[in-house]
Amino acid sequence: MTVRAHLAISGRVQGVWYRGSMQDEAERLGLAGWVRNRPDGTVEAEVEGEPRVVEELVTWARRGPRGARVTDVAVQWIEPRGQRGEFVVRG
Repeated sequence: MTVRAHLAISGRVQGVWYRGSMQDEAERLGLAGWVRNRPDGTVEAEVEGEPRVVEELVTWARRGPRGARVTDVAVQWIEPRGQRGEFVVRG
């Protein structure tokens, strides 16, 4: 069984290597999806994989890398797309 989560991460999350760190963590966990900066200063991501492992990345997202100051992670559970094996940083 797989799940997919859409994350909207707020706080000091741009300019602190958040996207690259999330990519590293997602790849370590074997998750698929993407992460990108948004013009409003937040970071947006979609992640897909086994429920327990997706939850582990959501927990990581609430902390982020050193230098980040996460104030909120809004999680929306969406329909899985069958994506596997690649987690990319988008624009």
